[in-house]
Amino acid sequence: MAKKATKSFILRVDSDTMDAIEKWAADEFRSTNGQLQWIITEALRKARRLPKKKREPEEGTQKDTPNSTENSAS
Repeated sequence: MAKKATKSFILRVDSDTMDAIEKWAADEFRSTNGQLQWIITEALRKARRLPKKKREPEEGTQKDTPNSTENSAS
C-alpha cells in the first residue's frame, strides 16, 4: 500500500484549547497530532469536502462496466 505524502505546518492554538485537545486525545488513546488529524478529517467529511475515494475492485471480481448490468439481464 502506498503511503500518502504529508505536509507539516505550524498551528498556533491558545493554551485552553490545546489542553482540551490533549485531554480528548488521551481519552481516545490517540496522540495530540492524531487527534487533530481526526478532528480535521471528520470536519471535512461532515462538510462533504473530502475528495471521493477511488474504489479498487476486490481480487477475483471483475470491474463493472457501464453495460455489465444490461448484459447480465439478457
